[in-house]
Amino acid sequence: MAEDPAKADRVPATPLRQRAFEPGATGPLQGVRVLDLSRVVAGNMVSLALADFGAEVVKVETPDGDALRDWLVADVPTNWKVYARNKKSLCLNLRRPGAIEARLSLVEGAQVLIGNFRPGTLEKMGLGPAVLHARNPKLVLVRVTGWGQDGPYRHKPGFGTLAEGMSGFAALNGFEDREPVLPPMQLADCTAGLYGAFATMIALREVEVNAGAGQSIDLSLFDPLFSVMGPQAASYRASGRLRSRTGSRSTTAAPRNAYRTRDERWVCLSASTQAMAERVLRAIGRADLVDDPRFRTNAERLRHSAALDAVIGEFIAGMTLAENLAFFDRAEVTVGPIYDISQIMQDPYVIEREVLADYPDADMGQVPMHCVVPRLSGTPGAIRLPAPALGEHNDEVLADAGFDPQRIAALRACGALVDPPDDLQAHG
Repeated sequence: MAEDPAKADRVPATPLRQRAFEPGATGPLQGVRVLDLSRVVAGNMVSLALADFGAEVVKVETPDGDALRDWLVADVPTNWKVYARNKKSLCLNLRRPGAIEARLSLVEGAQVLIGNFRPGTLEKMGLGPAVLHARNPKLVLVRVTGWGQDGPYRHKPGFGTLAEGMSGFAALNGFEDREPVLPPMQLADCTAGLYGAFATMIALREVEVNAGAGQSIDLSLFDPLFSVMGPQAASYRASGRLRSRTGSRSTTAAPRNAYRTRDERWVCLSASTQAMAERVLRAIGRADLVDDPRFRTNAERLRHSAALDAVIGEFIAGMTLAENLAFFDRAEVTVGPIYDISQIMQDPYVIEREVLADYPDADMGQVPMHCVVPRLSGTPGAIRLPAPALGEHNDEVLADAGFDPQRIAALRACGALVDPPDDLQAHG
């Protein structure tokens, strides 16, 4: 079998910079205690954003653990290792006496509680907003659901995939002559998680600066993703037309597409301004097209994007990826490579800027993960802790919350506090 030319020039990934965990590092959210009762991605994304900047995040797990622990790649829970960094784990069996009261006692010393239960479930557990705010009036409660706390779909189960389909994302993603395409990652969950962290900071400011009360944050998976879809409703009402799938082309500016190179790699090109579009045409030796009626304005370029892509694509196809990047860099044209993860990990930008870095890990020796985002000059975040083993911080968390040794021992004796067997501990 002939070698795939797109992979022919690949080499083993350049080792990433190795960074030690910074257990003594602090951040601007030091002193904020977060109880994270959620499972899977969205709630974990909320608490990750807070933990990276110094919040003490305690994952309050049941004996079966967060489902992310079971998402294995080559027997390694890579999702857990990334989303659960900087967090501690407390394992409680809620079917045993004392576990619910232990949770309520923890609430008294917390600023934030995150859960992703269906509407009404917290109330059935005796942990509804009224109960929680009676114990801690300043508590910020983040309630992550598929469809929100009200409305006709409130009781439906909801994973991110359903939001990605219903929000309009899949309908616009892909090519016109093929099926709609769902994203290959947890787009709805991560978008909701970032909105949730932002909303949490708003609620904390109300408590800390304005001396306000705690409150509940109704965070659905649908609403945040629909919001980042932009002016779809306005555009539809203005035009009366449904937008079709356009592949890698844009509906707002041209040229913009993915183009194949001579060595079977790909580049992406975007010319979102008139000046850049003209620069592209001049750079490829087609200055004559600047005044061509088909390409003179952005509106005309959009109408004739197939013809424009053919001209640009033919030029790019005559050079390798490296030659294209060098050529367009000299011409100051916005062209970049289309990478897979093996290529991302070799790029000098990623290595030197430490977009990814290797951190010590019990399973892999070194585990690559994204560094803290965003980058603050005065109060940067840090990666202080690896993802915890299930129940790893049982005694530490309870002691910090004011539980004396006798009370901790009683919880353990009745089975409410669970120290898992070694085979579960090993999976982090």
